[in-house]
Amino acid sequence: MHSILKLLRAVADATRLRILSLLEKDELSVREIQEITGMGQSRISTHLGQLLDLGLVQTRREGKRTYYSLHPEPGRPAAEVVRLAVPGARELPGYAPDRINLKRILRRRQDRARLYFDEVAGRFDRVYGPGRSWQAFGHLLLRILPPLVVADLGSGEGLLAELLARRCKKVIAVDNSEKIVAYGAAKARKNNLGNLEFRLGDLEDPPIEAGSVDLAILSHALHHARHPESAIGAAYRLLRPGGMILILDLLEHHFEDARRLYGDLWTGFAESDLDRWLGSAGFRRIDITVVAREESPPHFQTILAGGEKGPRPPGKET
Repeated sequence: MHSILKLLRAVADATRLRILSLLEKDELSVREIQEITGMGQSRISTHLGQLLDLGLVQTRREGKRTYYSLHPEPGRPAAEVVRLAVPGARELPGYAPDRINLKRILRRRQDRARLYFDEVAGRFDRVYGPGRSWQAFGHLLLRILPPLVVADLGSGEGLLAELLARRCKKVIAVDNSEKIVAYGAAKARKNNLGNLEFRLGDLEDPPIEAGSVDLAILSHALHHARHPESAIGAAYRLLRPGGMILILDLLEHHFEDARRLYGDLWTGFAESDLDRWLGSAGFRRIDITVVAREESPPHFQTILAGGEKGPRPPGKET
């Protein structure tokens, strides 16, 4: 039996207390804890090893993955120390975002179709196959799009809008640059895309009628918004009931030169912030996933966030 003093020292560490607080809700793998907290894998594994040695947590194997959970045996000194210490995690700076991210991770576990896609995507580039590419898959997926009305907010020159216009009922591309809007409109006319319309406007107040759009897309545009939560709220206003928002952007990073090199106002976003902003705007069935990781420095990661328009929360304007 480990001494009470060793147990107290273990739970007095902020990182270990943060991990114990998460495991109180459900069992988690190292990768899941990493995604929730943003901490490095080796750091998490080190602290879990210490907690395991002291009998504060236990493990369970499932295939190639190991899941950690609190040791359930009641009456043990370790269990009593955890019971008394875990409420203190509420005072830690990372507690609130951890809870948001934990909820997202547990919600994602139930999405078996998406989990399978993640596994397939992970295998896609391992073995070369003639003619097999993400570009080809993209064209295939475009063919099965329903006849939607789409708002491409922060469209730039309209590359994505052009692709969507070849299958969608109508695409409205909004950008705040007169030159880019003129260029995109001219290119749409040249390509005979009569269902693609470019409009000059701001992300936070796009010139689109409320409740007229099936899908609002912010593709690598949100980090240019002065108030990202306002841009998300504006997208909510444009959508019909049950309409969808899709946000493709960078995960929060520390490459400050992005502000100078690319004109970014934000160095990416934390998943917990996107989850909070989407929920506050009135979106439900929120799903946020890292969909790409660059192998070269500064190792940018791309996140895809989505949600469905639900009833406007109390106190929000319609």
